Amino acid sequence: MALQLGDTVPDFTQNSQLGSINLYDFAGDSWVVLFSHPADYTPVCTTELGEVSRLRPEWEKRNVKTIALSVDSAESHGGWICDINETQNTTVDYPILADEDKKVSDLYGMIHPNSLNNLTVRSVFIIDPNKKLRLQITYPASTGRNFHEILRVIDSLQLTDYHQVATPVNWKDGDDCVVVPSIPTEEARNKFPKGVTEIKPYLRMTPQPNK
Repeated sequence: MALQLGDTVPDFTQNSQLGSINLYDFAGDSWVVLFSHPADYTPVCTTELGEVSRLRPEWEKRNVKTIALSVDSAESHGGWICDINETQNTTVDYPILADEDKKVSDLYGMIHPNSLNNLTVRSVFIIDPNKKLRLQITYPASTGRNFHEILRVIDSLQLTDYHQVATPVNWKDGDDCVVVPSIPTEEARNKFPKGVTEIKPYLRMTPQPNK
């Protein structure tokens, strides 16, 4: 059964270049970004893992931990990380799961046989502190991911978890938000003292509540 949004993600224990990683223990009360890549010593992945490392302050600001995965060995990961650090001017300090038995890949549906045979596609999973799946994106092997988009989605999820708003097209942190349809307009005007602009009865905008 494929994972769907809102599902409790399955726990696992798997080896990495940092030793054995249990997902639930590693996550604790943090958000988690789990992302897979087809193989070690590949060019697009090298740039991706470097970018995730450079974004460390942004992940920490949002209480997010990152975990990468490929079906290569922990020893292979260790050698490749030296290349990543050298070429991307960074220090990879997060775990890269060594999913040689494909246990995690199969559990999370990361292998798409019509695309990459027995290698993992570029899957991204955002998992909240309750271990619920909040986002899943799958990219083809030839397309590097935009991790600034992943950060944008996390900003939206964390905002909308605590305020009765949604985020419109191309929203970024600090932009106006949509008042959710379940709140009547008059109630919304009381709830959002920064103001509510009614464009249509079903489309009401308000400044971001937590800014």
